[in-house]
Amino acid sequence: MGVLVFLPLVLPLSAWPVARLAEQRLHPRTATWLLTGVAAVMAACSTVCLGLVMVVGTAQLPGNPLPDGWSDPEVRAAVPYDEIVGRAAVPALCAVVVACGRTLWRYGRVRRRAHRALAGLPAAPVAVLPDDAPYAYALPGGRRDRVVVTTALLERLEPAERRALFAHERAHLAARHHRFLLAVRLAARANPFLRPLRTAVSYTVERWADEDAAQAVGSRRAVACAIGKAALVSRGTPPAALAGFAVAGPVPRRVAALLEPAPVVRPWPPLCTPVGLAAWGAAAGTAVSAMASANSAVTLVLVLHAATPL
Repeated sequence: MGVLVFLPLVLPLSAWPVARLAEQRLHPRTATWLLTGVAAVMAACSTVCLGLVMVVGTAQLPGNPLPDGWSDPEVRAAVPYDEIVGRAAVPALCAVVVACGRTLWRYGRVRRRAHRALAGLPAAPVAVLPDDAPYAYALPGGRRDRVVVTTALLERLEPAERRALFAHERAHLAARHHRFLLAVRLAARANPFLRPLRTAVSYTVERWADEDAAQAVGSRRAVACAIGKAALVSRGTPPAALAGFAVAGPVPRRVAALLEPAPVVRPWPPLCTPVGLAAWGAAAGTAVSAMASANSAVTLVLVLHAATPL
């Protein structure tokens, strides 16, 4: 097991280069899947690492509920034992669990409150709210998926821009972008080194919806105009309670990307490019993290099972 148990805590640093390059050089759909997958696996591995360090490091503490055999010298010789690190892993793991649990609870609460707020409106895919504040967002809900938009925003958009706006929000719902955002948010809670991936995915899901909307309406310029005008009239401030469903992303970059030719869809970037090298580096870091955590977990289980009396 050795120091391999600590690798998953720092290997997320290997994904930093691809976080920036993927959002610039890859198709948004490819970038979103790649970054979310890397973040989810690395977050799970780092959490397993904290659990293993906590078990090994606290085996000698008085009053622990572990079997006596787990603190034998043979066990300490077979696995890394550091009482300081083990004690530090206890609050760290508790902080991860609390942070992830709080994120899930707040996410569910926002969804429930949003659906309750729309309970009095007709059950239609689009909910138009008579509100003086201009905003729009996609509200996921399984069979109750809805696009919510206010009359103030609709009044400021031309017909073509309205179609682009609705296509953009429907693209969020069709591709279940809220799941990607929730996954990277939880990953960043589990390991702070994964925060750049969360920021990148927040942008790539918006670009993904932009590209799908442009394909649906047949005009990249119409989508760019709709995004720019909606950002100007709303001043980039969606309702605070629904911030999780209305992440606008860097609007100038999105508009500039829509005014350029559509990105090429590739399942994986070419190797002999900066983004290709960064992607392979992140993939290698993810694989090493997974193997290190699996090896440490299996070693710990085998050693502790042998040391545990029947």
